[in-house]
Amino acid sequence: MKFPLVKLGDICDLFNGYAFKSSDYVDKSNTLSCRMSNIRPGGRFDIGYNPRYLPDDFSEKYDQFKLKDNDVVIAMTDLADSPKILGVPTVIKTNGKNILLNQRVGKLLIKEPSQIYFPYLQLALNSPNVRSIYKKFAGGGLQINLGKKDLLSVQIPLPPLAEQKQIAAILDAADSLRQKDQQLVEHYTALSQSLFLEMFGGLKGEKVPLSSLCKVNPPKSEIAKLDKNMYVSFVPMAKVSEYGEVELTDKRLLEEVWNGFTYFADNDVVFAKITPCMENGKGAIMRNLINGIGFGTTEFHVLRPVQNLSTPEWLYALTVQKSFRQQAELNMTGSAGQKRVPKQFFDKYMVVSPTIEFQNQFAKHVAIIEKQKQQAQTNLQKSEALFNSLLQRAFTGELTADKAA
Repeated sequence: MKFPLVKLGDICDLFNGYAFKSSDYVDKSNTLSCRMSNIRPGGRFDIGYNPRYLPDDFSEKYDQFKLKDNDVVIAMTDLADSPKILGVPTVIKTNGKNILLNQRVGKLLIKEPSQIYFPYLQLALNSPNVRSIYKKFAGGGLQINLGKKDLLSVQIPLPPLAEQKQIAAILDAADSLRQKDQQLVEHYTALSQSLFLEMFGGLKGEKVPLSSLCKVNPPKSEIAKLDKNMYVSFVPMAKVSEYGEVELTDKRLLEEVWNGFTYFADNDVVFAKITPCMENGKGAIMRNLINGIGFGTTEFHVLRPVQNLSTPEWLYALTVQKSFRQQAELNMTGSAGQKRVPKQFFDKYMVVSPTIEFQNQFAKHVAIIEKQKQQAQTNLQKSEALFNSLLQRAFTGELTADKAA
């Protein structure tokens, strides 16, 4: 049994957020900006993820953008190749904080709450079919930036309210498993970051530019003499996760990627320089590349460890620290929605250089954590496959038909 399709704009409206400036942010307050990164994959809301604080008087100054408990927000920007949060609604939990709606996040207003069961709406907008529709708005670019009209144009199946509740209840257990696996991956990522702060956070000594400890964006000229018919790895932004995972599934001839793409090699650290990828922590240590060479999007900066001065593990862990990302954000240039971290930032960012022995100790501890994280990632892939299979059956009426039988 197929359910009737309705246009999202017929059942919902959208209120846009405010474009707060980087200079508006403060170190600490009770007022936070609700940004895209606070909407986690699967629709979980986390205001504590990569938080950005605003002056407390902004709560009154921008009162029309203030969010309340149970308000529904939705991301309006994501990566074109693998959108994870685009158009996925989530419920606000303020936990006593003042939360202000930022640009590129919209507040979804359900016109007739008696006709829509929100957990079902969240599932419908999180479906692969809706994601594929939103991807068409990318126009071949790196990001999808949806306007209000685009976002509300999608159609979703809308069964009677009782069946909406039934579908949501059936899928709840599978979603709970998926969320637990996701949180475990995040836990291991946070563990490595905590270890970094524990080992290096209190270091004293003379500070040096980060660019003196690594080679920033090494030139392709160093591999110019290689056979252009050899294969190399191709890693677009979508294949690098915010947890440091890299999907090496594509290869290209060197001559195919020589122009228009960024070069890196084994043990180089890639760092996403464009918003929102940078704020979300996208980056990784590149390893197991075909012939030791890779190419990817031009929206990567590449940091190559300098022998006896830095290790890839230390460099990568530094670049995913919240304090590092916040400073990088303050130095971004460009227009809203397309801001980038300039190469000169690495000349300005000052650090105390740890001994190479200390960095190697850190790398050994990280290797143990990464082994556990990889297992959690495998479990997450399985639970996501199960959830998506059930989701597909739900919108054709199969799930409720099975239960009725």
